[in-house]
Amino acid sequence: MMASAEEDFPRGGTAKKSADSKTTVGRAQVDNLFQVHELTESKKRKGRDKDESRKLKKQKSDGGLTLNAPAKTVEILHTKNVKEGMLMLGCVKAVADFEVSVGLPCGLQGFLSIRNISDSYTKLLSDQLDSDDAEICSLPHLFHPGMVLRCAVAQLDVTKGGLPSIQLSINPKLVNKSVTSSSLKAGMVLSGCVESVEDHGCIVDIGVSGTKAFLPEEATKTKQNQPRELRVGQYLTCLVEAVKNDGRVVRLSVNPDAVAQACAEPKLGWSLTNLLPGLLVKATVKKVTKHGLLLDFLSSFSAQVDFMHMEPEQTSTYTEGLQVQACVLYVEPSTRLVGLTLRRYLLQPGSGIDPVPAGRDRVGEVLKGCKMIAMHHLSGAVLELPDGSRAFVHRNHLKEPNEPANENRVYAAPEHSCRILNFSPMEQIHFASLRKSVIEKLFYRYQDLKAGQVVEGTVSSLLSQGMVVHLSDHIKGLVPRTHLSDIVLKNPEKKYVPGMKVKCRVLSVEPEGKKLYLTRKKALVESSLPLFLSYSDARPGRVSHGFIVCVKDFGCIVRFYNDVKGLVPLGELSSEPIVHPEEAFYVGQVLKAAVLQCDPERSKMILSFKAAVEGVAVEAAEPHVDCEVGKKLEAKVVKKSVNGLEVDILPDEIRAVLPTMHLSDHTSNCPLLWEGLQEGDVISNVVCVNRKKLNITLTKKPMLRRALEEGAIAKDFSEVTVGMQLVGWVKNIMPYGVFVEFPYGLLGLAPKSAMSDKFISDVTSAFQLGQTVFAKVTNLDEEKRRFLVTLKISEIISPEGNIQTRLVNGLQERKAVKEMLSLRDATELTQNLAALSVGERLKLTVDSVKDSTAMFKSDRLTGATVLASKWHMKGVSLTVGQKVSAPVLHVDLLSTCVYVSVLPDLMGKKKTLNEGYRYTATVQHVDTDFAVVSLGDTAQLTVIQTRNHLNEVVTEASDRLEVGRKFSVQVVEASCEELQGLPLLSWESSAPKRQRTTSEGQVGSRGHRFGDILQATVSSVKPTCIQLTLEDGSKGSVHVSQIMEPDLVRIGSFPTSSVKVGSRVTARVIGGREASSHRFLPFSHPRFTYTIPELTLIPSKLDENIDLPPVKAKEKLELYKAGDEITCFVSKFHADRRSLEVTPDPCVTGTVELLAIISDLKNALHPEKLYKLGQAVRAKVVEVSAKPPRFVLSLTGVHKLEEGCSTLGMVTAIHPQLGLQVKLPFGGSGTVSVTDLADAYRPNQLQTFSKDQLVRCFLLCQENGKWHLSLRPSRLNSKQPKAVKDPEVKSLDELQAGQIIRGFVKSVGEQGVFIRLSRTITGRAQLQQTTQYFVSSHSVLAEHLPPNSLLSTKVLSIDKEKEFVELSLLPVDTGKPDVLPESLKLPLRLTGEQKQKYDLKRKRQLSESGQQKGEDIPTKKKKKKEKRRAKADGEDSGVEVYFREEEEDEEEKPKRSKETPASSGPSRLQVTAGFSWDEGLSALKPPSAAQEAESSDAEDHDRSEKTQKKSRHELEQEKKAAERALVQREAELMDPNLRPQDASAFERLILASPNSSLLWLQYMAHHLQATQIEQARSVAERALKTISFREEQEKLNVWVALLNLENMYGTEESLKKVFERAVQFCEPMPVYQQLADIYNKCNKTKEAESLYKTMVKRFRQNKAVWLSYGSFLLQQGQSNAASALLQRALASLPAKESVDVIAKFAQLEFRYGNPETGRSMFDKVLTSYPKRTDLWSIFIDLEIKHGSQKEVRALFDRVIHLSISAKKIKFFFKRYLEYEKKHGTAESVQAVKDKAVEFVEAKGAEGSS
Repeated sequence: MMASAEEDFPRGGTAKKSADSKTTVGRAQVDNLFQVHELTESKKRKGRDKDESRKLKKQKSDGGLTLNAPAKTVEILHTKNVKEGMLMLGCVKAVADFEVSVGLPCGLQGFLSIRNISDSYTKLLSDQLDSDDAEICSLPHLFHPGMVLRCAVAQLDVTKGGLPSIQLSINPKLVNKSVTSSSLKAGMVLSGCVESVEDHGCIVDIGVSGTKAFLPEEATKTKQNQPRELRVGQYLTCLVEAVKNDGRVVRLSVNPDAVAQACAEPKLGWSLTNLLPGLLVKATVKKVTKHGLLLDFLSSFSAQVDFMHMEPEQTSTYTEGLQVQACVLYVEPSTRLVGLTLRRYLLQPGSGIDPVPAGRDRVGEVLKGCKMIAMHHLSGAVLELPDGSRAFVHRNHLKEPNEPANENRVYAAPEHSCRILNFSPMEQIHFASLRKSVIEKLFYRYQDLKAGQVVEGTVSSLLSQGMVVHLSDHIKGLVPRTHLSDIVLKNPEKKYVPGMKVKCRVLSVEPEGKKLYLTRKKALVESSLPLFLSYSDARPGRVSHGFIVCVKDFGCIVRFYNDVKGLVPLGELSSEPIVHPEEAFYVGQVLKAAVLQCDPERSKMILSFKAAVEGVAVEAAEPHVDCEVGKKLEAKVVKKSVNGLEVDILPDEIRAVLPTMHLSDHTSNCPLLWEGLQEGDVISNVVCVNRKKLNITLTKKPMLRRALEEGAIAKDFSEVTVGMQLVGWVKNIMPYGVFVEFPYGLLGLAPKSAMSDKFISDVTSAFQLGQTVFAKVTNLDEEKRRFLVTLKISEIISPEGNIQTRLVNGLQERKAVKEMLSLRDATELTQNLAALSVGERLKLTVDSVKDSTAMFKSDRLTGATVLASKWHMKGVSLTVGQKVSAPVLHVDLLSTCVYVSVLPDLMGKKKTLNEGYRYTATVQHVDTDFAVVSLGDTAQLTVIQTRNHLNEVVTEASDRLEVGRKFSVQVVEASCEELQGLPLLSWESSAPKRQRTTSEGQVGSRGHRFGDILQATVSSVKPTCIQLTLEDGSKGSVHVSQIMEPDLVRIGSFPTSSVKVGSRVTARVIGGREASSHRFLPFSHPRFTYTIPELTLIPSKLDENIDLPPVKAKEKLELYKAGDEITCFVSKFHADRRSLEVTPDPCVTGTVELLAIISDLKNALHPEKLYKLGQAVRAKVVEVSAKPPRFVLSLTGVHKLEEGCSTLGMVTAIHPQLGLQVKLPFGGSGTVSVTDLADAYRPNQLQTFSKDQLVRCFLLCQENGKWHLSLRPSRLNSKQPKAVKDPEVKSLDELQAGQIIRGFVKSVGEQGVFIRLSRTITGRAQLQQTTQYFVSSHSVLAEHLPPNSLLSTKVLSIDKEKEFVELSLLPVDTGKPDVLPESLKLPLRLTGEQKQKYDLKRKRQLSESGQQKGEDIPTKKKKKKEKRRAKADGEDSGVEVYFREEEEDEEEKPKRSKETPASSGPSRLQVTAGFSWDEGLSALKPPSAAQEAESSDAEDHDRSEKTQKKSRHELEQEKKAAERALVQREAELMDPNLRPQDASAFERLILASPNSSLLWLQYMAHHLQATQIEQARSVAERALKTISFREEQEKLNVWVALLNLENMYGTEESLKKVFERAVQFCEPMPVYQQLADIYNKCNKTKEAESLYKTMVKRFRQNKAVWLSYGSFLLQQGQSNAASALLQRALASLPAKESVDVIAKFAQLEFRYGNPETGRSMFDKVLTSYPKRTDLWSIFIDLEIKHGSQKEVRALFDRVIHLSISAKKIKFFFKRYLEYEKKHGTAESVQAVKDKAVEFVEAKGAEGSS
């Protein structure tokens, strides 16, 4: 509970009292001091708090009075605890003209009136009002959002709604009421308001009577040294700098730094009586509770910090006794309740805070899935929102107002829905509500309302300007007086009374100003016309309701919504002339207005009343919908109904209907598809089949879609002709026939006699509703606009391949249903049922046997019904429990039923089917539209359709397919992929075939013969064809190529434009088109007739004497050859494939790909604009083939690619090594090397290209079917040569020694850096010619020289025979900076004289050391030095010389580990980790080499001492000779190739050093070179026995060598045995690791992975094992497995290892996996452990290597702002500067320096405070 006056506050003087009187006196003084008259506590309470009372009694202040008692519990500040006179710290949220909204602690809100600023400001306002001064210093000039204020509660009000309202004041006289002139001291921080502005400063009102406070002008200067402009009434937080004349004069300062550092201390006289909010105090944590802290401050005053004012990141660090800096948040004078805050942003007085959240404004949002993470009793609860941010719910908002509180039940709920109510700037947290009534409110903010919205509200009050309507507690709107009704009301109070519910429409809303305007005009509220919410909505022709706002002589101004308005000119007011508009119209009148003109940019609109009345505007109530019949669409299921699906057409979300019967051509599939589809599913490939105003009907019937796509439809009754064949569906079934509906809403009737060739007794059983049918028009009734059709199969032409297509479509639909149901119901049973297929054999157990059925059980199908019918048990005896294998006949997913058969004929071995052969089929199962049949004795099953024709009618039982029926079939395809591997059959049903009537062989209305010459009238002209009406009334078609003679066709012309509609023409039949698809029919016998003839108008073909030979499409194609130039006509552009379709002939169609259409990159975006439909174009034949039919053309004038030409290409892939992969025209492809991308190289050239980008390429040459290309402008524009910065190097002859040339890094290896100089030439820079620094490994260079890095090089030498180019990258040669940065701090490599001096010095040291026989020199160290010298002298690589001698010993160990060829593990083990006998062992030195070197040095030295005195010349010669001999001897001794040549030499060495694994391994290598495997094994066994047991590492080396040997030359068994022995005798973990490395290097990934799995189980506590396994997985590309492994590692390893393990895995991700994953892992770790500078440093290194400059800089900026020691920050600043010097610009370098200066200044300021 909060501290209150009911508690004992023992107070008193310093005089000692007796034990008996202490309590009494203390109580009396408290009553007197605080003037609180409360009843004393009960004895029970006193007894309970006895101990605490004693403690309180002992607390004394310097003044002799005890202080306020600490609260028992901590809770937030509630509204009920706020009292008048209370002092608070607040933050300005919003500033209006006369009032400031202030955010107070704990989410409270107060209001600061313009009257409560200061006395001087109030006087100024009254003076300005009296003088009628136009310019008034309003509140926005004095306050701004985010400003922190010290406030006092001036008054507590209650709003009309019964809510409390806190009125605040910042008047210094009220805020600083307890401060007196005598108590003023320098160092105090007070708030004040400017009283007057003087010449050299201003007088500030600090509310202390008898005191004048002056603020000098100098003290108000900003950082730019400009005086701050101050106004009367301006609020200031000031520091008292000096107090003079006993407090009568005070000098102030507003320096932010000084104010921020001022801390309230007891010596300044601060006490509970004069304590002010905003003061900084030093406090000590006294008690830590779940809900906050209890603290002591200013000696022993008590205060509290609630949980919202504790620093979130430091919550766990608060402990009793901790010293913290706090800020006073609020002070309640009567109860002496003090609240403090520890939030950082409030600990800087004078600075502002953010009044709005960092992200978007979320107030009013409803959020689901919130989790409650803390419950603070008496305060509220903390929620974690879905995005991870937090919100606070006040305890009052945990429940509804009238419900009893049950916090435990609320806390136990797993998830909550909440609405964000407000944002509290003081706590920087959102406040939310769990109240259902609040969450379900339609409108919570003004932003939730939109213009045009119909809303319901409650009448609040009637004003002179209109009526106030409340939509919710917080939202109210104004209905202007003119909008109270359709007519002007004189007495609105008679119609409207407060509390009345009204329906309104929103006219406009201004969320910022919280202004809402509504209308009650019935015509506007109930209008169904489209709303004009913006000028863009007002398209010409549209009609909407508007209201007149102004009547002028020139017309009326009409307003709509959102201040959209337009002018109705005088002439458009009415159809009758109006002279005086004011007589006919009035303000507020609602009328329909039609848009004549609209200019949205200028916000101008011309309207018409006349056009709206006359109905000129067609588009009135119908929004524009881009949904034409026949258009392919995508739709989203919105709602499922009994008869179909309500869908939204995407992307515009236009509502449409997809009836269930339109889901498939198979009526049995329709309900299955309906069941499978769910709300939210997206259906593709649906087609609009009918549209009446806003009623849109879609279809997914494949046959109907095909007809719509091919145009085999009639769009209107006028296009319907007798003989036309259409695709439709059964709309209705009547006793006298069936109504068939077609696209565009056409309806035809098939009478009972025309339904079938058979007699039909029952119409209802013949056809089903929604059944797809072919219909042929037989009669037309022009007057009543109706027609009759026939459904007889004998009258219908069925499309070729229709039966197989329908079967495949039907089965694919059923497969789709299975997939949808299995996705929706992810149970194991559903998945297993969906996976079953016809013919699959199941292992079953008989469950029960009855007369008609047998039931089975299956382990795979637990819960499903598996049964066999009586027919399928025929002749088979089944017993319960019997095991059988049965083939699947049918699976019903909806009822989870599986039909099987146990017939012996179906359970035998399957026999192969022969295509084209006939078999006897037996029906095994029938399922409406489909039947399962078996084929003879082959045991093969397949699926057929029960009806071969869409219109087939089965009237007799003998015609039906029933189980057991046999008939003959022919195998079309033995295994059809579309049928999931089942055979595809052809069979004849009992349906009669179409017979050709005798009339069809003659000329008549039935058709026309090939070659007939006819008279016709042009009925319509289209770009690609002409429609003719023949004399008999039938239709004909003329292809665009058949209009004029070919040689008269001009390129670019449109031949069809030369023919006029209505003209008479003579035409000749040259072919025909299918009535259903309009596809051109192949020419056949001349006697065959065509229902829709294809005609020609070419004069040369109209001569009867000329015989037109019929030519088939295949023959026509064979006439064309590649390279031929032909005239074609554009027929179609495919936007999805971006290709053009052209046709040179009615029966031939060619394709032109995009790259063969355009020759200029400018036309790439819109190639379709180059050519129009029907346009004549000249094309070249690229490719032609009859089977498969393929006809490819080119419009660019080129038909093949030739060397030396240029062409367009499309980038298909970008490879760092290969360059660009480009797709070329005519099926070609090629590559562009990185050196051929430009004439001037740029870094990261490949990044400027993207996939599918079009580029112009030059064809260099062709190699293995692939072209080598160039994008160099010098190649593409050779006629206009320009200066080339980086010339193309075509051969070695063009290179010269000493030439400077640029190139791209190809790779970095041990042999050096390979640089690509051109596509065919690659140069090499040896390591010593690469950098001036000493590098121990090429990997250092590889890190800093990624592939395709641009470098400047100098050609050193050219070997044309070997085609070698030696290069140099050294700065002295190229004049460029070194390839390695200085930041690596690598030692310089010595050259020239320095190197010679160094070599001579080292020789002398070595010679002298040979004489010191008594000294014990470690063998390994000696070998190391000799090795370095040998390399320096013998190889002269220039890399190994190390000039920092004083660091030799320190560097020796790491240097050795780098030089040995192993990757990890113990240093000695690195010798033979890979067991590469040719390289690894040759690099090792025998121990005898060091001994021989010592003895030879000593002998030489002795001889030189014993020499006789000789001439100076002889001495010099001998000295030189001795040095040469010494160098030669050293080289021989240190030559790794000079090993012992026989076994005896090895035996001698082994006797000398029996524990040296190096010698034993060399001995083994000696045998292996002679392929003496067994001898090598025996040597290894000897070594294991000989080496001392103390030398564990030496023994391990031999075991590893033996493992290598068995891996290369042994078997798996022998390797396993050696491994088991090694594990037994050695430490197991290193042995496991070494074997895993061996497997990995030999690419035995399976064995390696198996071994790693064993290792992580056995050594789960070993971090190295997990890291090794993770590295292996990432190298194999198994990133998901590596992530799972990390989780296992974290669970297995100790918690203290977690950070390092995650960091190591992140490094591995950067190196081998996905850098983005590694980046996110580092971010998570460093967010939790920001002070791990070692991890920051690693992260930076990895980003520099793998990330972009933007990412690296962002990381550096994060690091330099960490709260760590200055020394560490200095290190990161240094790295940042080095990085910018290498990779940045002068500006970026200067920016880093500026940041460093800022950091130093900030630290200095902190230090001084």
